[in-house]
Amino acid sequence: MQRYNEFGPWLKNLLGMKVQKISINAGFTCPNRDGSVGVGGCTYCNNQTFNPEYCRTEKSVAQQLEEGKRFFARKYPEMKYMAYFQAYTNTYSELDDLKRKYEDALGVDGVVGLVIGTRPDCVPDNLLDYLAELNRQVCVIVEYGIESVYDKTLERINRGHDYACVVDAVNRTSERGLITGGHVILGLPGESRDDILKCADVLSELPLTTLKLHQLQLIKGTRMAEEYFANPEGFHLFGADEYVDLVIDYVERLRPDIVLERFVSQSPSSLLAIPGWGLKNFEFVEKVRHRMEERNAYQGRLYLGNNK
Repeated sequence: MQRYNEFGPWLKNLLGMKVQKISINAGFTCPNRDGSVGVGGCTYCNNQTFNPEYCRTEKSVAQQLEEGKRFFARKYPEMKYMAYFQAYTNTYSELDDLKRKYEDALGVDGVVGLVIGTRPDCVPDNLLDYLAELNRQVCVIVEYGIESVYDKTLERINRGHDYACVVDAVNRTSERGLITGGHVILGLPGESRDDILKCADVLSELPLTTLKLHQLQLIKGTRMAEEYFANPEGFHLFGADEYVDLVIDYVERLRPDIVLERFVSQSPSSLLAIPGWGLKNFEFVEKVRHRMEERNAYQGRLYLGNNK
């Protein structure tokens, strides 16, 4: 029995081939960093935690992709690739600049699509119209940092937008036929376990195609890490086994057709302050699968839409 909707098989079926994402740092910033809507960025954020070594802004988009291809080609010589614009807000620029960077990526041999990570307050209609046109030729996935459905949490972590902004952006993106993804963080300060699980109910009402779950990790040098060490009582950091059961409870409440790309993040140990589980992503996934079997759990079992 397939317990949840897995991203890898879904993407392979969509494209008719196996593909690998290659991360890119295209030199963008964020509006809550540069003063447009705030300063300092999200309180939990250090983009170094998910930037591979080859992602350096002094290198062009094409150079970064070629280096990434060389890394994977040793093991998978026939692999095709998705260019993953990952660091910061990858739609936060003028349209002509964005077009140039996206099209530079698509000009690299073996690149069959784009994954664009961004914020819901940085997607004007003219950009979405362009991406919809591009999507007729190649696969385009737009991923939004949602993080939480609660405005009080979004304000606390300095996102610089509210949840209504998320709803608007996701709807406008999906309406254009674009694959629309979201990221959420489970365990943000001020949110109870019940709050977290209700988040699954709320997100299931959005026309999301894919979803990534991240456990709260406190990264050295971030404002949130400083907040924790000043007042640890204001946080609940999940242990690995506790988080496994939280993830399963969350997934059971999700709409059954949402494709789940990840359950956890894995930050470099040199940057991670706390918690350190000592588990690689694939090891955590195996724990989730085993526990779902034990519980006879499956995605959508408690989805509220089942009762409509």
